[in-house]
Amino acid sequence: MADLFHMLTEEERAFTDTLSRFCADKIAPRAAETDETGQFVHAQIRALAETGLMGANLHDPFGPGISAQALLKSVEIVAGACGSTVSALTAHYLATDSILLGGTDALRARYLPDAAEGRTLGAFALTERNAGSDPADMKTKATREGDSYRLKGAKCFISNGGVADFLVVYAVTDPNAGSRGVSAFVVDKATPGFTPGRAENTMGLKGGHVWELEFDCLIPEAQRLGPEGTGFKTAMKVLDNGRVEVAAMCIGIAQQAFDLATEWAKTRIIGGEPLASRQGIRWQLADMAVDLRAARLLALEAARQRQNGERFSEAASMAKLYASEMAHRVTDGALQLHGGYGYTRDFPLERLARDVRIMRIYEGSSEIQRNIIAAHTLH
Repeated sequence: MADLFHMLTEEERAFTDTLSRFCADKIAPRAAETDETGQFVHAQIRALAETGLMGANLHDPFGPGISAQALLKSVEIVAGACGSTVSALTAHYLATDSILLGGTDALRARYLPDAAEGRTLGAFALTERNAGSDPADMKTKATREGDSYRLKGAKCFISNGGVADFLVVYAVTDPNAGSRGVSAFVVDKATPGFTPGRAENTMGLKGGHVWELEFDCLIPEAQRLGPEGTGFKTAMKVLDNGRVEVAAMCIGIAQQAFDLATEWAKTRIIGGEPLASRQGIRWQLADMAVDLRAARLLALEAARQRQNGERFSEAASMAKLYASEMAHRVTDGALQLHGGYGYTRDFPLERLARDVRIMRIYEGSSEIQRNIIAAHTLH
């Protein structure tokens, strides 16, 4: 098979090879237990910090400065080991990306070194119950009070929200300016008036919790990311990054399902012959292989554009849309190929199918991605 990651440097290959072994030894064996207990993946995140991965999205001097393609490969590796863990990891990336892209030098120096070392965990607080898929429709407000802001409102479905050490919170500072009236603030978990609510009881990613959050806080002006009104622009840049990472998550989970299906087809004997001897099964596996290859190529193109400093919103949306739809097809097909065994918790397929379902919803649903792609197409 052609090496789709041929552009990685020797150092990046060494990094991803080490990460692959680490995840196989330390992360994957805990995935089923995490799904059963529903405990947040604290231990897995602490373990990943040992590899340097917590800051892999950050450039020097805050992180290792690996390429966007190497980051894509790294996220895929973690996803193949445990969906809950990669969900918490990429939520952390959204928070640190926000500070990197929108923060002052002082905010970067205060938050990013500890975040990159895994000493602190971040959360990205954008989504609200009544804002739908349009972040510019948010109701959380930040109103001037002297040299501070009164941050007041609620967020929902916030990954890491109840356990994060810091949160990047998006709020309306000018209700008359639409998306240009949104600003972003870094909120420490100990800030008076910040109240984590309950963690949602989700279908999948049982160890990568999402929370309801309430805010009635006084936030110093120095905690604002960039000038007033630039928060929405920052959020859209961060979500472009995040959508490529979601594509990598989908590919990692789907690859695990495909590997299980391939092995099952070769070893499962029906009527004295392996399933893989049947044309219908062979075609099904071929379609899965094509799907995976296409998703990786789309994700790599988005990563290439990101690495080169090009505008990559369309490429990110294409990668996220295709990979999330692909992952559903592949995990469902792999479960189907296992028959009744795939539906039991003795096999990982039903967990993978549950974990991957959210991918078509968060970081912008498939419908929103189609709107973005159409807007570029019709421009």
